[in-house]
Amino acid sequence: AILSDNDIEHALLALACMHVGIAYVPVSSAYSLVSADFGKLKQVLGLLTPGLVFAADGARFSQAIAAAVPAGTEVLTGDRFAELEATPATAAVDAAHAAVGPDTIAKFLLTSGSTGQPKAVINTQRMLCSNQQMLTHALPSLLETPPVLVDWLPWNHTAGSNHNLGLVLNHGGTLYIDEGKPVPGLIEKTVRNLREVGPTIYFNVPRGYEALLPFLLDDAELRKTFFSRLGLLQYAAAVLPQPIWQA
Repeated sequence: AILSDNDIEHALLALACMHVGIAYVPVSSAYSLVSADFGKLKQVLGLLTPGLVFAADGARFSQAIAAAVPAGTEVLTGDRFAELEATPATAAVDAAHAAVGPDTIAKFLLTSGSTGQPKAVINTQRMLCSNQQMLTHALPSLLETPPVLVDWLPWNHTAGSNHNLGLVLNHGGTLYIDEGKPVPGLIEKTVRNLREVGPTIYFNVPRGYEALLPFLLDDAELRKTFFSRLGLLQYAAAVLPQPIWQA
């Protein structure tokens, strides 16, 4: 179970799990950092009974870990990740990888829990690969130009992980992890990142475009970089308001 947000360690641990056929679950960090009673986190960990729980920042997640992680479960934090990476691989890794097939469970994605407790949705290796094959057929330009993304969408959702991260992995692209979000105080980080790196494809939610628009209107340098090689803008999760579309 991965409790923390998008980062390099999160990606490495997730890929390692899928490589050897160990299912993993990316958990919304809000269950650990916003919740007061950690009720949803307790429910998730009780349902999936992970053998290891990872959090990038041990101090920030310490209360959640103490309250929700069952005694005896291995806990790994970011300051110890180098130890995990330094573990020598053995023949058991190759054997485990050879046993992975299309119906092997790759991960569990959690529903939002807005109508009750989060439910764990099975994602098999076949599902992930089929999704990427569909995207390649829908966007054949991906075969010509490896995608470059600047992306904040969380990996505990299918859009940020299966779609966006998977798109980059499948087509040999590059994903710059955007630490910003479309909210006051964090949209500025997104703007800084987009001023430095121009994406070839940009994914966001309508609120994200609405938050970004004033900066695009006022900042010529941002506009120049953002649109320098952009081939596709995509939004999902809600309707884009007509004034934002027109602007």
